[in-house]
Amino acid sequence: MGEQIRHVREHHNLTQQAVCSRSGIDVATYSRIEQGHASPKLDTLIRIADAIGVDLEKLVAQGGNHAHPQRGERTSEARFRTPSE
Repeated sequence: MGEQIRHVREHHNLTQQAVCSRSGIDVATYSRIEQGHASPKLDTLIRIADAIGVDLEKLVAQGGNHAHPQRGERTSEARFRTPSE
């Protein structure tokens, strides 16, 4: 989940510090979330989505699309495979 949050944040040209300032989340905690060392609670995800300026659905869907490409879709990371592979 952290990777997808980072992807959306970077897509919106925001720094971690900017998201933390807008959301009230501690920088160290937010960094751990993006690194995958902490799992955010729903209320934290909502605060992150609000800080970035996206719906929670978009924050989650962005990562879901990134982690599970559609059949035949190419990705630069070999670890992401389609279900049929």
